[in-house]
Amino acid sequence: QVVAVYGTLSDLLSVASNKLGIKATSVYNGKGGLIDDIALIRDDDVLFVCEGEPFIDPQTDGRAQEELTGSHTDWLTLNVGGRYFTTTRSTLVNKEPDSMLAHMFKDKDAWGNKQDPRGAFLIDRSPEYFEPILNYLRHGQLIVNDGINLLGSTLFIGVLEEARFFGIDSLIEHLEIAIKNSQPAEDHSPISRKEFVRFLLATPTKSELRCQGLNFSGADLSRLDLRYINFKMANLSRCNLAHANLCCANLERADLSGSVLDCANLQGVKMLCSNAEGASLKGCNFEDPSGLKANLEGANLKGVDMEGSQMTGINLRVATLKNAKLKNCNLRGATLAGTDLENCDLSGCDLQEANLRGSNVKGAIFEEMLTPLHMSQSVR
Repeated sequence: QVVAVYGTLSDLLSVASNKLGIKATSVYNGKGGLIDDIALIRDDDVLFVCEGEPFIDPQTDGRAQEELTGSHTDWLTLNVGGRYFTTTRSTLVNKEPDSMLAHMFKDKDAWGNKQDPRGAFLIDRSPEYFEPILNYLRHGQLIVNDGINLLGSTLFIGVLEEARFFGIDSLIEHLEIAIKNSQPAEDHSPISRKEFVRFLLATPTKSELRCQGLNFSGADLSRLDLRYINFKMANLSRCNLAHANLCCANLERADLSGSVLDCANLQGVKMLCSNAEGASLKGCNFEDPSGLKANLEGANLKGVDMEGSQMTGINLRVATLKNAKLKNCNLRGATLAGTDLENCDLSGCDLQEANLRGSNVKGAIFEEMLTPLHMSQSVR
């Protein structure tokens, strides 16, 4: 304020006290010099009065305080995509000191931030996604408008991408953990017969059914028409597939251990490297009149019961049939090269023209053979 200076120094202090509403005890000039005689005051002097505290230059006070505390507390306005946000430098800097926002506003004009005509700092980002980020920097919590389920909306994706853009590491981690926890637990329960039949009925007859990797463990799929279905790598362990039609089905690398496939139609089936250990395949038909041969190459058939099955031309190359029961099977023209037939019961089998080169028949039973083995079939 501008006041008239007259009388003594005490008169000046009294006038200043009344005008400024303080108890003035000292007077300083603009350079911080203490005035103890009114005669030292010139006409154009700017005077500072205080209540006894040391002189502080108001032009350097804010800067010194910032340097002392290492942070900025002055208010500023941001223009984010045309929407204005008012906050403080400390909000933008302190919570995430290594973020882009902290580097932008830690030191004034360090980034040469552009300002609009109103003096607001321009940031070309979405205000909808920026608001939750600013609230997080203020409170340390993710706050959005009422009625918005952040995890169940596209807003989540936008906020996460903005957090990554600005380098808000703690918020990125918070959001990623939240979305992971919000995901429903994976359902590994087996598919039931009812569910699968409903699936079959809803699928057009000309559409390829793809059941790769599905879990049918223990399901009753008996007497169903499962032709041409792709069961590659599916879990069919302990399934009941008796009398099922699996013609030309793909069971490559499928788990059929302990399953029952008695009297199933397996014409042209693909069971390469499948696991059917301990399964029952009594009376199955692998023989396709059109000449399409079933392929069980490399399959694990340990301990299977295939008694009475029709397997003309079947490919069992390098398969494992240790301790298997193949009693009275028709294996005419079958490929058994390199097959492990140790302790396998082949009594009553028809092995005419079967290829047994390199197969292991240690302990195998060949009683009551319909046709004798020839030396050209080269067993070991």
